[in-house]
Amino acid sequence: MDFAESHKEWTLEDWKRVIWSDETKINRLGSDGRKWVWKEVEEQLNDRVVEGTVKFGGGNVMVWGCMGWDGVGYATRIEGKMDADLYVSIMEDELQESLHYYDKTPTDIIFQQDNDPKHTSRKAQNWFKDNGISVMKWPAQSPDLNPIEHLWYHLKKKLNDYENPPHSLHELWERVEREWNAIDKSVCQGLIESMPRRVAAVLKAKGGYTKY
Repeated sequence: MDFAESHKEWTLEDWKRVIWSDETKINRLGSDGRKWVWKEVEEQLNDRVVEGTVKFGGGNVMVWGCMGWDGVGYATRIEGKMDADLYVSIMEDELQESLHYYDKTPTDIIFQQDNDPKHTSRKAQNWFKDNGISVMKWPAQSPDLNPIEHLWYHLKKKLNDYENPPHSLHELWERVEREWNAIDKSVCQGLIESMPRRVAAVLKAKGGYTKY
């Protein structure tokens, strides 16, 4: 509610300055939850309605990405455990490269991240300060306020459209890169344009759940 109150006067021009960031897990096979299929009453189980499984789920890749009004930034595959050192390395490389690609300077943008401890670590805070990047104060437990969550949904939907699952994690990552780089800036803009409505929805719900 505090976040919504402090941003209720923000215009779309204000939201255009924000660089949104997040991490997500993408499975090689299946999803993290149940999947459903339509079946005729008399239809027997067959390859059309049953999806095979693999022990341990076939593995997954962890991905960090960012987006802004001009489109998606550089995404990276997270190798190993994400800690403060790796996060700062991603800021140094992928975030900086994204800003450079879109001809942005630190003074042009406001950086959004959630409150994961590695994001708010002293090392990360010092890096943002040393590089002159303003970080948006973000409320806890608020994925419905972050439009990049819907960008992940868009990406995973594109990955699910492939006829055959990837044979390896390497092939999965190749698909992720291909589909991520193919995302048109209009997708990002449509999501960012929803921010005034998201804030209004939070205010209407008095800080409670929204349709987003």
